Amino acid sequence: MLMLDDYEPLIPNEVTDYYLQRVGFECEDVRLKRLLSLAAQKFVSDIAADAYQHARIRTNASGGRARVNQPLTGPGSAKDKTRTTLTMDDLSAALAEYGISARKPEYYI
Repeated sequence: MLMLDDYEPLIPNEVTDYYLQRVGFECEDVRLKRLLSLAAQKFVSDIAADAYQHARIRTNASGGRARVNQPLTGPGSAKDKTRTTLTMDDLSAALAEYGISARKPEYYI
């Protein structure tokens, strides 16, 4: 807790204060608010890392071998092979591991 005096989390204090106020949390200790902000930052980071892993698995399973035989220039270059596109399916799979459902309702097609 002593290290939180000088630490500035990525989520600004104003944003943390706003959401804590919305849920009815009242506290004047800045260190506690920073600790909550740091926990939220870690949670978002873990979800993003898991979504990235799902995207890499999906990319490698769907066509990673087909792109190996392409020439090293143009759209199939080595630079494009390292790019990974996160989709809503990847994010939904990562959120499902944490018990969060992020699917569209069935009436949206």
